[in-house]
Amino acid sequence: MTPDAPAPTLRQFLDAWELFHDPVVAALVAGGVLGWLGVYIVLRRVVFVSAALSQAAGLGVALAFYLQSAVGATGLAGDPLACATALTLATMLFVSRAEDGRFVSRESVLGAAYLVGSAGALLVGTKIRKEAHDIGDILFGAAVLVTPEDLRTLEIVAAVVFVLQVGLEKGFRFASFDPDGARIRGLPVRLLDAALFTSIAVAVSVATRVLGALPVFAFTVLPAMAAVLMATSVRSALVIAGALGAFAGGAGYVLAFLRSWPVGASQAAVGVALVLGAAALRATFGAVRRAAGAPRA
Repeated sequence: MTPDAPAPTLRQFLDAWELFHDPVVAALVAGGVLGWLGVYIVLRRVVFVSAALSQAAGLGVALAFYLQSAVGATGLAGDPLACATALTLATMLFVSRAEDGRFVSRESVLGAAYLVGSAGALLVGTKIRKEAHDIGDILFGAAVLVTPEDLRTLEIVAAVVFVLQVGLEKGFRFASFDPDGARIRGLPVRLLDAALFTSIAVAVSVATRVLGALPVFAFTVLPAMAAVLMATSVRSALVIAGALGAFAGGAGYVLAFLRSWPVGASQAAVGVALVLGAAALRATFGAVRRAAGAPRA
């Protein structure tokens, strides 16, 4: 947009709703499911996992484009979604087998995985002329259009993950926050952990292919942070985080249109605003409770 050009309006956005429908719905779906999953990531203090996985997915997409352009690969080898999912699952498996205190910490392994994914995608992207713009979209969330096929895939994956989360929610909570108690109750903690982190890996890989690494990382961290500040239980935090994630996805897209911002950065900015708002509300309510409980002179 040039300096003298009028700023886009909400009316223009609504008039072009047919064009923006699929990307907005994709942002709502991805934000909702990743916001829910993000509660486990934040409370288990493995935030860097989502960053490493999103970058690994970006590298998988870049490799698929490279194989297409360099050797004419077809099928799964040249499919960006298949490569992103395979590399994300491989990264999750590698990270899950890293043991704290032996040679290097798990945080170091996560940092290395993040750097390999981000640097690798950029390096591979320099070898691809045809899809160079797509690599930037995958890394930074600059894409403004979503194909119906991508949206359908995202909706299917989100539906499966959501059903799994709702059906095993109690088991996931026990295995995540009270593993000893879960074992006493006879719950398969290792299997539940594997199911949880596999669902996170798959959701991250598909969402990264559709929206980009930056907004995916934001969706898995910021709505959950805001929800934890507001919620009174893990269960309520899951619901709140899902709602806030969907809001960040949709509102961020609209804000990007109105302000002519990059979509991924705009969605991340909305997430940051949610965290700041939740922190302000928590501080305000805390001050009110302390004032109400203080003895009167």
